[in-house]
Amino acid sequence: MIVTDAKIELPVLKMVGATADELGLECYVIGGWVRDLFLHRPSNDIDIVVVGSGIALAEAVAKKLGKGAHLSVFKTYGTAQVKRGELELEFVGARRESYTKDSRNPVVEDGTLEEDQNRRDFTINAMAICLNKGEKLKVKGERTLQYGELLDPFDGIGDLERCIIKTPLDPDITFSDDPLRMMRAIRFATQLGFFLDGETFDAIARNKERIGIITKERIAEELNKIILSRRPSEGFILLDKTGLLPLIFPELAALKGIEVKEGRGHKDVFLHTLKVLDNLAETSDNLWLRWAALLHDIGKPKSKAWDAQAGWTFRNHNYIGAKMVPKIFAKMKMPLNEKMEYVKKMVDLHMRPINLIEDTVTDSAVRRLLFEAGDDIEDLMLLCDADITSRNEEKKARFHRNYQLVRQKMVELEERDRIRNFQPPVKGDEIMQILHLEPCSTVGELKMAIKDAILDGIIPNEYEPAKEYMLKLAHERGLI
Repeated sequence: MIVTDAKIELPVLKMVGATADELGLECYVIGGWVRDLFLHRPSNDIDIVVVGSGIALAEAVAKKLGKGAHLSVFKTYGTAQVKRGELELEFVGARRESYTKDSRNPVVEDGTLEEDQNRRDFTINAMAICLNKGEKLKVKGERTLQYGELLDPFDGIGDLERCIIKTPLDPDITFSDDPLRMMRAIRFATQLGFFLDGETFDAIARNKERIGIITKERIAEELNKIILSRRPSEGFILLDKTGLLPLIFPELAALKGIEVKEGRGHKDVFLHTLKVLDNLAETSDNLWLRWAALLHDIGKPKSKAWDAQAGWTFRNHNYIGAKMVPKIFAKMKMPLNEKMEYVKKMVDLHMRPINLIEDTVTDSAVRRLLFEAGDDIEDLMLLCDADITSRNEEKKARFHRNYQLVRQKMVELEERDRIRNFQPPVKGDEIMQILHLEPCSTVGELKMAIKDAILDGIIPNEYEPAKEYMLKLAHERGLI
């Protein structure tokens, strides 16, 4: 099969092939870029496999690209990378691999193109396209290859048409050798909307314990890609069905199931969480907000209790869940920075808007929500909208209408009172100077009282009223 797509006519690919011809090297574009070519997905990351020295070809290509091209060489791995603008070329020599049981890092030896394709994770990633035009370099068996010819030994094209994720060789060996491929199989199925081949699925279930040799960072990287997909729930359902979920994310697996007592049950929090995540994925591609959706009810198992009158309750699950976020991030080796704090805040606050719409929407309550959420208030409201998963369409519509009322109230109060991220107009230093105080708890108490008075609407968010209110409090406390 000759690939005639215009992408194969990219000047950079022709130049890579011509450079390989000059060096006497067999050269192929392989892997994800080829897969995405047939799926009509945009891709700027191009993997080039060379029968011989990938580094030598990368160096020659970088020299031809000239100014603006950046070459990175990784001699230990026999690979090199050339970047220019949005273009990214990865060069590697064709190789064969062997593994030891306690590591996913292979012993690597020089190999043929066929051996390199054999080591690939999935059939749809093992396809290669010839870039050579030199006659002496295109012989495969008794036949001469052509520029743009597809080499597809495992029917990757067929699996693309069938929407199947399948390993080229024995899946038990593939996953035992490199258990991260189990996560990658599920990630690709989720990203592409594909199915796992039956034998591939069963092999993941059989080899799931091998995931223990994979670093937390690599697992988190695959989870992030699942979370960022169009329907992330599909990935988490596959993780659950294959048995990987409790091994890599036991806190999420703990949300599964329904308990019934005296004829009263609660909803399956796991399925609800995945629905919330899918809902949010329709409105936001913010990775950390999607993490907040995944973790918003993570505290429910620890807070679940039975009340004879109310039935099943999950009191303070938002607070409990927020406290769990740093521990989950730390265990998964994810960033313990402002991203984690953002997720923690979203989990902590996600019940506040719904409590507002169930009670009277007071100015004071809305001001406090604006103050605590700050610039993340729009994200919080997106999360709360996604959290409406009732099957009762009238109830869902009512909740959405009420959230719009809360949003309208927020806009009105923000325009009038400038509450978001505000600081008390009278600073601590000024309080100490006016009242002749040393640093002490009284200063903090007065600042807090001013803040509460503004949030409760007792005084406007302005300097003079705040100073006057502070002096009044100081007088009442006998400070002046």
